[in-house]
Amino acid sequence: MDYENLKEKMEKTISVYSEKLSEVRAGRANPAILNKVKIDYYGTETPINQVAGISVPEARLIVIQPWDASVLKEIEKAILASDIGINPNNDGKVIRLSFPELNEERRKEIAKDIRKMAEDAKVAIRSIRREGIEKAKSEQKEGNLTEDELKQAENEIQKMTDKSVEEIDSILEKKEKEIMSI
Repeated sequence: MDYENLKEKMEKTISVYSEKLSEVRAGRANPAILNKVKIDYYGTETPINQVAGISVPEARLIVIQPWDASVLKEIEKAILASDIGINPNNDGKVIRLSFPELNEERRKEIAKDIRKMAEDAKVAIRSIRREGIEKAKSEQKEGNLTEDELKQAENEIQKMTDKSVEEIDSILEKKEKEIMSI
């Protein structure tokens, strides 16, 4: 039974979940929210961080300083077109993104969204578990595994699943605390 492949898939799911969480706007300035924003740079879709320096001089401010001043307008348009929900402030040299203070209602809304993301990640983990168990059962039908080996494989896959779900819960709990304490 190939446990490494299943473990790798589960770790990838957790990694994707963590990456999605890093893009959640939680009141603090986090450059990761710009990861998905791309501009048309001489005919090529290019991430902002490849055409500009991105810094966080204050807790609620991101400053984007393009290396080529001609892309300032493109960056501004891309940010407005994205769904990050922040209006860029362009002064002709840099773009500033000011993050507003989060109110209680918005915090609860964000917490609800990240719980849904966690549940989606858990569903993906359980799907990987199901695939693994089905593969073990088919190997047993082909005569490659005994009944005891099948039970052992199912138990091993379940342990990996439980560990992955616990990790997702742990990441979720940390992010919820961060959001609610801002």
